[in-house]
Amino acid sequence: MTANGKRKLFGTDGIRAAAGKAPLDPKTILAVGLALGHSLRKTTPQPKVLIGRDTRQSGPWIAATLAEGLRQAGATVASAGVITTPAVAFLARKHGFHAGVVISASHNPWADNGIKLFGGDGYKLPDDVELAMEVEILYHAAQTEAGDASALAPLEDNPELQNDYIQFLIDCVPGLSLAGLKIVADCANGAAAAIAPELFRKLNADGKAETTLLNIAPDGQNINANCGALHPDLVARETAQRGASVGLTFDGDADRCMLADANGKVINGDAILLLAARDLKARGMLTGNVVVATTMSNMGLEAALKRSGIAMLRAPVGDRYVLEEMQKRDAALGGEQSGHILLPHLATTGDGLLTALVVLDLVARSGQSLAELTADLKVFPQVIVNVRVREKRPLEAIPPVAAAIRAAEEELKDSGRVVIRYSGTEPLARVMIEAESDEAMKRHAEAIADAIRKELGA
Repeated sequence: MTANGKRKLFGTDGIRAAAGKAPLDPKTILAVGLALGHSLRKTTPQPKVLIGRDTRQSGPWIAATLAEGLRQAGATVASAGVITTPAVAFLARKHGFHAGVVISASHNPWADNGIKLFGGDGYKLPDDVELAMEVEILYHAAQTEAGDASALAPLEDNPELQNDYIQFLIDCVPGLSLAGLKIVADCANGAAAAIAPELFRKLNADGKAETTLLNIAPDGQNINANCGALHPDLVARETAQRGASVGLTFDGDADRCMLADANGKVINGDAILLLAARDLKARGMLTGNVVVATTMSNMGLEAALKRSGIAMLRAPVGDRYVLEEMQKRDAALGGEQSGHILLPHLATTGDGLLTALVVLDLVARSGQSLAELTADLKVFPQVIVNVRVREKRPLEAIPPVAAAIRAAEEELKDSGRVVIRYSGTEPLARVMIEAESDEAMKRHAEAIADAIRKELGA
């Protein structure tokens, strides 16, 4: 199954929709639990499943409904409560669960939610497994009457699971010293808000660093609200105003991280890949001297890596596809411009808090600032225009859209890139143009976006 495979429920990062509406209505959620339980019982008679969630208002009832379906299918369920997506992946593997489930819609608004599935090995379930589950989910959802989710007892959370994850993060970066650093971290009123306070308390036990945590008071509706990795300018501004060394900002489920330097400049996933790649190479850990990025990564990253003797490969957007390419190439580093960074020698999936600690360790060891470490990354002008669509028809089969794309490709040729794709998690077409000429970039982006709006606009 590829990134373009035909799936009705699962996108590139699980099932995601408005909470309470199909496919996140109670009967479909119950059917997901049934299908996952039945799938697991094909290989083990008594499967154990771990559930974690972010801070959205709908999280508890979705978790309880999913757990009910799992129990009906013969599985036992444990809850880690509010915790990050990568924490569930780690804990599933560490404690011998046969699967891990995350109730989260990541960077989406609070009214949305989602279901992400991990195997007992800590990796996201393969596309073909999710596709097989879809058949059963759709069948059971069609046969089941809508139940009253509020009648289900909430899950009892195990706080020790959070502690295990925090210790894992600390152990991943042995000897990390924050001494002399002044850090600002934006937790997006999301899952990181449940982990970061204790994590940084332990890391700064000697009091030699100064840490300020923003947006750590979730109320069920303020997740990602003008904060977090979707709004990195907030932490950039706070970092500069407070005279901090490093700014960190996470998305709702904390599987990605963006940074800010002392000057208030946003450091995105491309720049993180550059500084991490150079550090790994210097330590003899960058296997094959290769980094896997995506079609969205800037040409400037490719050029900077090349100057350091490092090749960059591009995978389709989506961390699961980056990981697939990394496994083919035995690559030690990969990631996305959005801040998903994959370090397979440490974790099975992108982890924003882990990325933050790795960068803080790199800054401390190097004696250089983030600005100095990324100074030679010359970014090509890039624009991304999101167009809300009513359906996702093949764009190349729509003549006006195909013509606008061809015109851009012919003019830009070797001086830019054109990437048009549908979002895997939202009803959006994303138009990305990168070019040496700012004028040409904006002109072609708007021409393609207008063509899509006229043909497919919602």
